[in-house]
Amino acid sequence: MRLRVIAGAWRGRRLRFPAGTTVRPTADRVRETLFNWLGERIEGTRCLDLYAGTGMLGLEALSRGADEVWFVERDRKLARHLGEQLRLLGGNGRVLCEDVDTFLRRAVETPFDVVFVDPPYATRVDAEIGALVSVMAPEALLYLERAASEGLPESAALCWQKTGRAGAVCFGLARLAGSAQRLPNTGT
Repeated sequence: MRLRVIAGAWRGRRLRFPAGTTVRPTADRVRETLFNWLGERIEGTRCLDLYAGTGMLGLEALSRGADEVWFVERDRKLARHLGEQLRLLGGNGRVLCEDVDTFLRRAVETPFDVVFVDPPYATRVDAEIGALVSVMAPEALLYLERAASEGLPESAALCWQKTGRAGAVCFGLARLAGSAQRLPNTGT
């Protein structure tokens, strides 16, 4: 499988990923919408890519100017390959081969500015929303992608700023409830 970085320093770069995994990468048009929503706010951020899979969300963030991305992926084959891609590109990141629940139970020294959550569709993430808040900076943004049939979760901890749908996928960008910042209307 080959995936393309859409924009930034690595624009147009095609990255190869191992066959024989059950990974479902975020489609180019969904990634493009997400990063249009984020705009220049991605520059200088510290990001977390949970259920990283191919890591394309985090790699796209690094390409567009994020300072650092942590990738959490439990599949050893994918985590190893993602680490190789990161070294090849020279990106500032850390690949953790572990389960998301295990990662979220640990204390994180420095919170993240942007968190990407794109789990396998059978994964129920509603219960993890509370744990995610503990790793997010006060003005952090959370991106979540799920099967359209599941919809985006209702949570008192989150305030959905932008939502979209592409085929069988729904996705959204949220702020922590009570956060003063709002995303500007980008027309998408």
